[in-house]
Amino acid sequence: MAAILCENGYESFVPDETGLTAYIKRELFNSEILTDVLSSFPMDNKITLSHEIIEGQDWNSEWEKNYFQPIVVGDKCVIHSSFHNDIPLVDYDIVIDPKMAFGTGHHATTSLIIRQLLEMNLLDKDVIDMGTGTGILAILCAMCGAKNVSAIEIDEFAYVNAVENVKLNGVPQINVLHGDATLLKGENRVDVFIANINRNIITNDINAYADKLKREGVMLLSGFYEEDIPVIMEKANLLGLKYKSHYVQDKWSCLILEKIV
Repeated sequence: MAAILCENGYESFVPDETGLTAYIKRELFNSEILTDVLSSFPMDNKITLSHEIIEGQDWNSEWEKNYFQPIVVGDKCVIHSSFHNDIPLVDYDIVIDPKMAFGTGHHATTSLIIRQLLEMNLLDKDVIDMGTGTGILAILCAMCGAKNVSAIEIDEFAYVNAVENVKLNGVPQINVLHGDATLLKGENRVDVFIANINRNIITNDINAYADKLKREGVMLLSGFYEEDIPVIMEKANLLGLKYKSHYVQDKWSCLILEKIV
């Protein structure tokens, strides 16, 4: 289901025991297209549908009241907001005030990439974090010793939030950029390329991603389900990107590639 919705502009998905919540930009939403997509989906049981517009709000307040609790990933990294107290002492302490941006470490795609970054040697590496959201992955890379980190975000609210979070964490080696994959033309090749977005955007832009990865560089991709990996690999194989491994959490996947040419 998520894969089909992804093809129609939906960008993020949160499954639970009752179904699936899918998010799309307001200007792209079309109820007739959504109804047609669901009616064509092969299901024995009837699918019920509801939708609502989520207006801008004080997301720090909402996260504090309802959702965001400190989280420890891999026993090495704690992610918390500025309003939290009694924070566990670990190697990497990341402060994230999410506001309207995605990426607090609680979603499987974010925590999957965090776990892989914690196992990598990032000392003096150059990194690009595509679709940085809150900036959480870029911040971790900087804390792990990355020399230069470019964090690119297309959404204006998320971009502003990422800039704020970079300042909160005192990591000046991160350059936060506002825009899409066309900004990669002005970037140097890097040792590590991260993209936690969605399958459609990744398959559309992976050529630009591969072009900015050094030989023997590593690409970490997430934002899609395990069944989407063959679709991504079909394009990756044409670009000299070799499959290394993949990891799964709550049906979401993190795919690790290495550039061999």
